[in-house]
Amino acid sequence: MTLPPQRTRRARFAAALAGIAVVAITATGCSIQVRSEPDPSIGKDTMLINADHGNPLFDRNFNPYITNARTASKWMYEPLIEVNPLDGKRNPWLASSWEQPDAKTIDMTIRRGVEWSNGDAFTAKDVVFTFDLLKKFPAMDVKGAWQHIDTIEQQGDHVVFHLESEDVPSLTIIGQTYILGERHWGKVEDPTTWRDPNPIGTGPFVLGNYTDQQYSMDKNRRYWQADEIAIKHLILPATNTQLDTVTRGYDWSYSFISDVEGTWGAASRTNTWWFPPGGVIGLIPNLTKAPYDDVNVRRGISLALDRDDIAETATEGNLTAAAQTGLILPNQERYANPDIPDKGMVTQDVAAAKAAFAKSGWVEQGGKIVKDGKQLAITITTANGYADWLRAAQEVRRDLTAIGVAVTIKAPQPAGYQQAINNGDFDMAMGGMGNGDVYQAFNSLMSTEFYQPVGKPTVNNYERYRDPATQRLLDEYKATTDTGRQQQILDQLQTIVYDQLPVIGMYHGGLWGLFNTGKFVGWPSAEDPYMAPQNYDSAPLLIFTKLRLRDSAAGRAIVQEQGK
Repeated sequence: MTLPPQRTRRARFAAALAGIAVVAITATGCSIQVRSEPDPSIGKDTMLINADHGNPLFDRNFNPYITNARTASKWMYEPLIEVNPLDGKRNPWLASSWEQPDAKTIDMTIRRGVEWSNGDAFTAKDVVFTFDLLKKFPAMDVKGAWQHIDTIEQQGDHVVFHLESEDVPSLTIIGQTYILGERHWGKVEDPTTWRDPNPIGTGPFVLGNYTDQQYSMDKNRRYWQADEIAIKHLILPATNTQLDTVTRGYDWSYSFISDVEGTWGAASRTNTWWFPPGGVIGLIPNLTKAPYDDVNVRRGISLALDRDDIAETATEGNLTAAAQTGLILPNQERYANPDIPDKGMVTQDVAAAKAAFAKSGWVEQGGKIVKDGKQLAITITTANGYADWLRAAQEVRRDLTAIGVAVTIKAPQPAGYQQAINNGDFDMAMGGMGNGDVYQAFNSLMSTEFYQPVGKPTVNNYERYRDPATQRLLDEYKATTDTGRQQQILDQLQTIVYDQLPVIGMYHGGLWGLFNTGKFVGWPSAEDPYMAPQNYDSAPLLIFTKLRLRDSAAGRAIVQEQGK
């Protein structure tokens, strides 16, 4: 799986429609300091959130299943299970609980007492209706739930999924399906094109004022967790620049910002940030091409790299070197194979790198790594505009050039880059591995299900890895509900990644959470990583339930606890 650098993705309010922030720029010597203060016309119970972008204006599209839907559609339509992308933890949501009595069956108990925002009762029938709709209109099944499901039946408050095969990990995929109301959606002729301009959901917010430049959300008083929602209103502007992110007075934004301490941090005394690791950025070798198909060459490249320097340079010190196991640390440390030294961290060792090359006949001559008189030369493909990836590739070139390997960097436009790795039209590429669900991470990386010959596109396993023994492990994991056996399989999969290097891991890719604690506190953090800090998809649903007004009793308690 490729992990691109995460970048910015996404009456009462009349005063907010124009200027949103007070900006003061103070020059001191040669430096310019940018400051930001919240707009006093926005109430203390209202969140200004940089989470949705027009192009340049908004399209009134709140269908969570079609392209260019408004970000907030996924704060109105909720999933059965809330999954933390950091560690794969499953939180009961519209499903209050679930069981897997065997590897081919998922039995979900649908939460009672939930209402749609118009007052209609939410029931298990809505869940069955949603999955039937996704089956009827496959273009809506964006997570591929019906690749795993054979049949569905309702038994009172229970929805039972009978799976196509023994498939324990499908719980996460099925559980993340956004549930639609049968009364609201049942008469829609083509739900793949309907924009759902006046959505009716079960989530914490309903649509408020709407223009093509900005829209607002109001607290859903019928929400099943209404007592846990301290936010009364949300405001989402359409257009933002990186300067806006720093100066506009946002309560929550999601963006990589260069020199975050000197920009976002300096703009307001209540600005804070958390950049946890969300994946492993590395080098994807094309295993169908020489010399990348040679594990000794891959190991030589790996041992030649100074991962600490690469991480420092690529992420400006915000993230760290990554392990060669495919695990995201420390998020997934509990899964680490204890038999792999140093939790899979690889230290630069130039002598060992040269020895690895030599095992395949690549030896040092005249300061170059050569074989049959020809210097070892590699080409790294990255995406134009991905500055952190480019910096990482340049550090790789520096390390490899120092031991006698010639390195060329290619940087096509992002669409060209993606097409190249999809089709296998590359030698070695910047990309990555790993995600919060450990099984899905290894499956995406090495499953023959995704294997395609060069010239045919794939959506995973870009390196074209194929090994029957590895596939048997992946298949066995799917078929067992025994958590002990699952861990034994994960130990073996980590060893395969560590020894065979289907991707050469280098450093952690970040999730770029920017918060202001002036009005709301309780944000996720390294000390309390209850959810990834992203303000897109369904992650905000859990975060919204944790936030408290700073000047409330609960908020003051949080501030006091954090100050200890």
